[in-house]
Amino acid sequence: MSISMTTWSLEQTSPADQRPSATAGNVRIVRAEVPSPEFSRFLYTAVGGDIHWTDRLPMTYAEWDAALTRPGTETWVAYESGTPAGYAEIEAQEGGAVEIVYFGLIPAFRGRRIGGHLLSYAVARAWDLAERWPDLEPTKRVWLHTCSKDGPHAMDNYLRRGFMVFDTKVTEEEETVTPGPWPGARP
Repeated sequence: MSISMTTWSLEQTSPADQRPSATAGNVRIVRAEVPSPEFSRFLYTAVGGDIHWTDRLPMTYAEWDAALTRPGTETWVAYESGTPAGYAEIEAQEGGAVEIVYFGLIPAFRGRRIGGHLLSYAVARAWDLAERWPDLEPTKRVWLHTCSKDGPHAMDNYLRRGFMVFDTKVTEEEETVTPGPWPGARP
């Protein structure tokens, strides 16, 4: 069965575009400094399972490792009271661009104001990425994309954090079943 999907690309072109969110409760955001394909795959399936993230599911361990160990790639994990709640993966690109490649919360943690806090933090880390990776040029642009399959608050969160839409595409795609962390996990 084919479904219509809208994809929006959004960007910030200056650190001044950032609009931070308030800190959320007992949430800590920590960089996963040791790249771990196992942990990243867990985060990917736990966050993206119910919203049909599928692009990385066929990747081998070696492909996950290669994606995570590229210079300028970082994974930032939000923990609420010690439990992983969501994550953001950022990646340096040519020309001083940094993409927020993956961003989201595990379903049980959505709607608790963690997403705004995590996104604010991830955007700030994208803007100061070259401070941690001296061989990279300074960040000139932070961008991401979201789509109509993402959660109902995703677009509002991006706009509230200071992102502006620069492109919109509508495509048809086959509806897929995604496993989440396991079949039947919280819808």
